[in-house]
Amino acid sequence: MKVKLIAALIAASAVTAAPAANAEVKVSTKGGLKVSSGDYKFQFGGRVMYDFNRSEKNGEVDENDFDLRRGRVYAKGNIAKNWAFKTQFNTNGDGVEDLYLRYTGFGKGANITIGNQKMPFGLEELTSSKDISVLERSAITERYAVGRAEGVQLHGAAGSNSTYAIGVFTDDEKDADTGFAARYTTAFKGENSLVHLGIAYKDINEDSALGFEGAFASGPFHIQAEYVDGEEGSNDDLSGYYLQAGYILTGESRPYKGGKFKRVKPKGKGGAWELVARYEDGDGNHSDIELGSDDASAFTLGMNWYAHNNVKFGINYTDGDSNTSDDDGSEFRVRFQLTF
Repeated sequence: MKVKLIAALIAASAVTAAPAANAEVKVSTKGGLKVSSGDYKFQFGGRVMYDFNRSEKNGEVDENDFDLRRGRVYAKGNIAKNWAFKTQFNTNGDGVEDLYLRYTGFGKGANITIGNQKMPFGLEELTSSKDISVLERSAITERYAVGRAEGVQLHGAAGSNSTYAIGVFTDDEKDADTGFAARYTTAFKGENSLVHLGIAYKDINEDSALGFEGAFASGPFHIQAEYVDGEEGSNDDLSGYYLQAGYILTGESRPYKGGKFKRVKPKGKGGAWELVARYEDGDGNHSDIELGSDDASAFTLGMNWYAHNNVKFGINYTDGDSNTSDDDGSEFRVRFQLTF
């Protein structure tokens, strides 16, 4: 019901909004189709991620197929000077991704977003799937991050290099309980380097977690880590962490903005090449290597070729072992990614 109401509000606003008199209409195709006229802006785009995935558990093949990992289309823009919106849907059957209205009239220091949106928890989770260096997020992020939910969020800049976000949301999978999430980040930027620090907290229906973030980037080198301490019902002794590092062989740097990383942009005609490695350990959702929700450890090695600003090819291999049994698992994944 809430999703339908938000969709109706967005549609009504878009239909009733009319460009200002004599405003020049501008059209651009860079980063999606963009049309603007005065205070009114509209952008259409999407992403396609097509994967080959082979996973094994205890030496037995469980998955061995091609799959449309993500096929998303979106429309976003401004329907008035201080009102923005975004609608994003997944064509692979997952349905609504983003569906929200945002008020920006208080300036960069305080935005209010209402609707289905990402809730503030975790550096890796809040970095877009099209911008992460490892093809799949860590088992730690998959277990503890809120992800997208229907709710209200107050967020913005807390100074030139800091961000904050506070959200209240509902989760239908947890009997429509109301939850709370908050995140604060700060960055220390040098001429060609930065240090990122962050802290986040969530609580919903006896499910809570406290997360710590750290990252460092200097030229083509980048490293990030997160540690989470959590509780799920009577299980009050959960924790896990990951450590990830990458190096861009062609010399580009990994962009950073607003408390999260962005996708590598190649400078030369031959594209940009990146090597990446990750180690993770602890209670997490290790389903990618067929171990499920378990206390396990795993390492990932990967390479990315950013052939164009909008085209990426990636290859990853992950191998892991359960810390509670003799089970082991692995995954080999190849991805073609197109953004528009």
